[in-house]
Amino acid sequence: MATKSNKRPSMFEVAKLAGVSHQTVSRVINDSPDVSDATRARVQTAIDQLGYRPSNSARALASHRSRTIGLIAGGSGFFGPIHTIGAIESMARSHGLFMSVAMVHEALCTQREFDDLVDMLDEQNVDAFIFLTPTDVMFDVACRARVSQPRVIVTSTHGRMSMREVRALIADEDMRRTAFVGIDQWAAMQEVVRLVAGYGHRHALYLAGPKEWRDAATRLAAWEALCAREAVRTQVMRCDTWQAGEAYAKMNHLIDTCGKTGAQLPTVVVAANDSQAVGAARALHEHGLRIPQDVSLVGFDDMPAMDNMLPPLSTVRPDFEGLGTAAMRETLHLLGEGPEPVFHSTQHGMGLIPAAVVNRASLGPASRA
Repeated sequence: MATKSNKRPSMFEVAKLAGVSHQTVSRVINDSPDVSDATRARVQTAIDQLGYRPSNSARALASHRSRTIGLIAGGSGFFGPIHTIGAIESMARSHGLFMSVAMVHEALCTQREFDDLVDMLDEQNVDAFIFLTPTDVMFDVACRARVSQPRVIVTSTHGRMSMREVRALIADEDMRRTAFVGIDQWAAMQEVVRLVAGYGHRHALYLAGPKEWRDAATRLAAWEALCAREAVRTQVMRCDTWQAGEAYAKMNHLIDTCGKTGAQLPTVVVAANDSQAVGAARALHEHGLRIPQDVSLVGFDDMPAMDNMLPPLSTVRPDFEGLGTAAMRETLHLLGEGPEPVFHSTQHGMGLIPAAVVNRASLGPASRA
């Protein structure tokens, strides 16, 4: 009795059944326009009948591409980058692309380590690169990396190296196949400051993020410029990490100092991320200060459970998934496989994804002038 073969059907078997050459089958697989509708239908019928699934190698042979994108990413231990990486992979998969991923420490990455990863991915014949660079260190090495393929750099608009310096650093030929995308943090902070001022707050504390992070630099620059415009007096307290514990300790110290000296506490605390806001909330609670009746509180990132804090935290919700999708759209465009993406805003040569302010119960009217 004959048994059914488990062997995967080949392109040549499809060609034989359809009565065409294997080159024609390849053209149908890769959506070439140089095939008549009747021939395309005959090939598709043979594909369906045999249960043929084109391999990545077959596609690569026909298109001279590996259908693989190289991703080098930092910040994998943090909420925003993780969601962005997930969206990049999902978008790539939906377009029949594979991801080859390399993770690096966002603060300790060296030029040599980064270049070695680029070379490793280059040996896999990746069609393009996406660099997720949350820190100045990573952004600098990503801009200096010598790559011949298109590259998309995901970062923030402000930091130690300005976008103007980047354009001077990268040759014109390389710049034409380079794109930058990020979150419109300036516009989000503008809405935060507008709300804070609208509630009558004129004395604010800002818990800044670690200086080597470009998100932290952008948020701080926006906060200071916008507070000056709205006549909000601001005290900046720099944190070396994004962690709640450090913000808790610094907030405790400030409250204790004000208690000893008789100085007035700010009427609102704005944190550069939600973890810092959680630490600040704990310190306020332990000192018997009510949120928002005594001190209002605002975070950034809208991490899970922020809507279940007591009271629910007012914060900013960056579209991290949209950022990853935009990075892949830029990649497809640079590869000639999609239209040029349209952004709601473009600043400093970077396409920007919006971030919405979520106003919850932790922000209220100023308790005093």
